[in-house]
Amino acid sequence: MKSLRLILSNPRYFGPSWVFASINILFGTWAIYIPSVKEKLGINKADLGIALFFLSLGVFIVFPVAAKIIDKLGVGKATWYGIIFSSVAALFPLLAPNYYSLMGGLFLLGAGNGFTDIAMNTLVTEIEKEDRQNFMSASHGFFSLGGVIAGLGSFLIFTINNPALHMLYAVILVLVVNFIFHKHYSHIVAAPVEKEPFSLKLFKPLLVLGIISFVVMGGEGAIVDWSGLFLQEISMAPETLIGTGFLAFSVMMTLGRFLGDSISAAIGPIKIVALGASIAIVGFVFVLTTYTYMAIVGFAFIGLGFSVIVPELFRIGGTVKGVDSSQGVSFIAGTGYSGFLIGPVVLGFVAESYSLKYTFVILMVCTIIVLAATLGLHRRGR
Repeated sequence: MKSLRLILSNPRYFGPSWVFASINILFGTWAIYIPSVKEKLGINKADLGIALFFLSLGVFIVFPVAAKIIDKLGVGKATWYGIIFSSVAALFPLLAPNYYSLMGGLFLLGAGNGFTDIAMNTLVTEIEKEDRQNFMSASHGFFSLGGVIAGLGSFLIFTINNPALHMLYAVILVLVVNFIFHKHYSHIVAAPVEKEPFSLKLFKPLLVLGIISFVVMGGEGAIVDWSGLFLQEISMAPETLIGTGFLAFSVMMTLGRFLGDSISAAIGPIKIVALGASIAIVGFVFVLTTYTYMAIVGFAFIGLGFSVIVPELFRIGGTVKGVDSSQGVSFIAGTGYSGFLIGPVVLGFVAESYSLKYTFVILMVCTIIVLAATLGLHRRGR
């Protein structure tokens, strides 16, 4: 919890961490109104799926150019401008008068969130290098906390009774706090890196990190989408327990991220990724017993294990020799988001064709591959 105390006691660290929370407050507030938007515009599930594709498209369009923009603006200013853009863009989907404007609004929201995600992770990487303080994992804990804040905001739905007004309140909260604290980070620029000519040797560590990011974030997306259905259909859990798998996963994910920085400082980023993968594998073994309570405990272990991996990947990716921190972070973010968006879809086809249990077997095998890849990186002394 040392990094959490550091964030809460020093505005230099709280400012960037609040950006992490802000992104999920905005996205989570949009998410709770998806059914309302669907009903308001009179669209079916297929139409909604296409509209949500534009959210993903916005994310992917910005990834190839984000690093150049961040380097030109300076990572601190880029983070501040990114959160302003994301805040404004978050209003558009809930103000959309028709289906096509909804697609356009979601595209802008995806682009804003994708850009801010890369900027804020690069910012934390740079501050960590400057101050020799670890708080990347705790910053990701703030991202999870932002989701909790957005979830608590769902209790205001019937009080406010206006989705766009609700989002406006969320935007005001985000912008006011960011305005107060952005002066503590907006001046920061990435330290110059002595670049090396492109080579497979240089790219290889990033490629391995990208594969790990793809698998882990794909696993996170699968737990979000499929944990409840697993407990319902495979474990035959009572209705009151169907949501407890995701709850256990989320709680331990948040807790693990607040604890991760201290552990990383003690054992190093590569070892903590290996430790996280090992804990997640144990979790999958528990889940695959299919017994309800053991499966719930398993989801908790998976959340704890996965919690430390992605923050550490950003930390490692931002310090690869011969690569700008923004480029390393951009690559990790791009591959990770690809996994988060594509993984659950692919696993859904497996579940439909065979069994939902097989999807979790695949996830466990992929996590074992992550552990093997991490051990390989450790042996090479990355």
